[in-house]
Amino acid sequence: MRVLLVEDDPELSDGIASFLRGQGDTVMQESDGMRADQLLQAESVDFALVDVGLPGLGGYELVRRIRSRQQAVPVMLITARDALDDRIYGLDLGADDYLAKPFQLAELTARMRAVLRRGKYATTQSIAFGPLTLDLDGRLAALNGEPLNLTAREWTLLEALAAADGRTVPKDHLQADASGNAVEVYISRLRPRLEPAGLLIRTVRGFGYRLELGPGH
Repeated sequence: MRVLLVEDDPELSDGIASFLRGQGDTVMQESDGMRADQLLQAESVDFALVDVGLPGLGGYELVRRIRSRQQAVPVMLITARDALDDRIYGLDLGADDYLAKPFQLAELTARMRAVLRRGKYATTQSIAFGPLTLDLDGRLAALNGEPLNLTAREWTLLEALAAADGRTVPKDHLQADASGNAVEVYISRLRPRLEPAGLLIRTVRGFGYRLELGPGH
């Protein structure tokens, strides 16, 4: 997915960009609203993350211009302004979601996926990886056609691994909370349920995990 990140805080911008690139996304970074508007008119973008307080052209005005051109680009506003009136104003201008700083990067990507599953942006309603099928709308999982009951955290983790399509997902992208062992706990719960069907969660030491098909599958 091609993501345009418009954020004038270089540390935050680099952190978000690194996180998204680790998931396989292509990220274009801009710190100026006017340049971002020009880029949006010249480049194909699948998602725009837009800070409200931008030099050159504010985030609200950037959203207004995107919608006035009738560009079907999903837009999420990211900002320190958390007042209800600010959120309503941004959404009324045409933003698809509004995320207040500070936020967890895992929440950012989960909300991006939620926006992409809505209406005109929806491209797929399910993920399939070998014998595993995930119904994204219903949040239902099946293994070889049989229901696989998952907790909310198990679902989130397995969705991220399946969506990576065999690529390694960094551990910190899967981290549930501040506990260093949280991911390992959920991985250990999932492994024995997936392995009889030939699905393996491989540990890539020092980096993260990836979902694989076992030999002969």
